[in-house]
Amino acid sequence: MAWYAYCLTEQQFFFNGTRTRRPFLLEGIQGVNGAAVLSYPSGEFAVVVSEYARNADGGCLEEKNVLEHARVVSMCFRSGTVLPFRFGTIFDTDDALRQAVRTNRRAFGQSVARLRGKAEMHLKLIVRDGSLREAMVDVELPDTVGGEYLVKLREKASKDRERQTKARALSVQVHKMFNPLEEEISCKRVNTDGMLIDIAHLIDSKSVEKYQNRYSSAAKQLKNCELAISGPWPPYHFLPAKLRTVAGSS
Repeated sequence: MAWYAYCLTEQQFFFNGTRTRRPFLLEGIQGVNGAAVLSYPSGEFAVVVSEYARNADGGCLEEKNVLEHARVVSMCFRSGTVLPFRFGTIFDTDDALRQAVRTNRRAFGQSVARLRGKAEMHLKLIVRDGSLREAMVDVELPDTVGGEYLVKLREKASKDRERQTKARALSVQVHKMFNPLEEEISCKRVNTDGMLIDIAHLIDSKSVEKYQNRYSSAAKQLKNCELAISGPWPPYHFLPAKLRTVAGSS
């Protein structure tokens, strides 16, 4: 029987400060495909898992399972620090699961210490600024090389820089308003006249209400923007890359 892995956490958050050597059921949580969810102990850590049966073609995870995975991680996050595993992380044996924890034990410990008592908040800004409209239009590069191609290439680079400059200015303004511990920012075009800036902020869990209260003020100050806030979430965007791809198959 294989194990489907949701996240890693510290043992004491599930067992009142004491450790156990055997997997135990987490009451009131359903996992992928309605499976029971267990805490699988390994030293000071525990991996939150469900039993997972591979079928003849290797198993099949569907879109609905993404939400089931996220729901388990979120419920565990209510009880303490979690390091979420990538969706679809499966360990084929007990030894494979234990080996993954042993191999990454130091990195896990450092990450748990850094993220303990922290939460992730999301801000989405849709910018519909008239001055940006021209910059949001894509520049089609011609199929042929030569002078025309170089002119279009320079035009495309200029529009990209203009979008990046606007996004950078807004993200700096948002940073000053919300003052997060860390942030991750992405930017993409929306339709033909808008730009979406997706910002993840790492904050102290005790500051969630204070952070949320700044929303109204930010919405008034950020002109020509549609602002949406969500969270608190587990710290998906603030894990080292090697933790997001911890050994396992999918």
